Amino acid sequence: MTGYYDNHDGAPTGDAEQPATEHGMTRRQLLRHAGWFGGAVVLTVASGEVISHIADSRETNSGAAAGAAAANGALRFVQVSDSHIGFQGPANMDVAGSFTEAINQVNSLGFRPDFVMHSGDLTHLSTVGQFDQVKQMMTGMQTDRVFTVPGEHDSIGDAGRAYRQTFGRGTLGDGWYSFDTHGVHLIALVNTMSLEKLGHLGNDQIDFVRKDIAGLPPDTPIVVFSHIPLFAMYPQWGWSTDDALKVIALLRRFSSVTCLNGHVHQLFTKTEGNITFHSATTTAYPLPKPGRAPAPTPQVVPARQLKDALGIRTVGYRQGDRELAIKDQRLA
Repeated sequence: MTGYYDNHDGAPTGDAEQPATEHGMTRRQLLRHAGWFGGAVVLTVASGEVISHIADSRETNSGAAAGAAAANGALRFVQVSDSHIGFQGPANMDVAGSFTEAINQVNSLGFRPDFVMHSGDLTHLSTVGQFDQVKQMMTGMQTDRVFTVPGEHDSIGDAGRAYRQTFGRGTLGDGWYSFDTHGVHLIALVNTMSLEKLGHLGNDQIDFVRKDIAGLPPDTPIVVFSHIPLFAMYPQWGWSTDDALKVIALLRRFSSVTCLNGHVHQLFTKTEGNITFHSATTTAYPLPKPGRAPAPTPQVVPARQLKDALGIRTVGYRQGDRELAIKDQRLA
């Protein structure tokens, strides 16, 4: 197992550490991507398909999928995204406070998640202080393991060096890794390092995926994490990954594949055959819907409505089922 972080001491554990290869990165206008709805989304794997919906934080899990995930031996994890610790602006004057509320919501789910995945843009300006702050905050999550993938805001000016020093021990290359739990194979990809406009994986990472899944039977449930979507959600704003189809082609032989991303600060689901893509909301601030603004800049909403735009996601899976069960919860 590679690239997971023990919640108790904050240090990553996994396979033998390998030095990361540093790649040059153009300093784009990264801040234009800094928006997003904040929150946590609950994902449950049941009957081979991921089910996602927005739920009020007071709403209880219901339905066969959620019930299956709650059974003993089920995998249950949480996805949080785009905390943007260090952001200062009218879209959210206290991103640390809203991230703390998201952590409290994770701790109030009524069960202890097997792990929590933060799907990128942990920080806003990738400073050492911001990485230390978000790392310390995440030690408050009541879970055994915390995993991360980097966002473009986590690699500003240094091609991700500070991110990997804090969160990348035990990972490969620019910070990618995979692990297995509860009969599910999970892959964490990095598509925010060598990008101009669209996300980019690169040949080394695609080769990693090819070798990583080579021996897996086709009925293995696959979950893939990335920051930027692996589908063409809105390429005009960089909400796509230019070489993602090479990885998608490798995954098509599996009966159930779920791809979970952040970056766009809003919920969006797309299904292509056996592969389902789910974009998550944020814990920081909302971004406009595709095409409804000149650029994806942070959106200012009335204070009482901000928490409605933020949230978390929970996901569940019971061995033998085909689908993941997903539940998105508002922060409010």
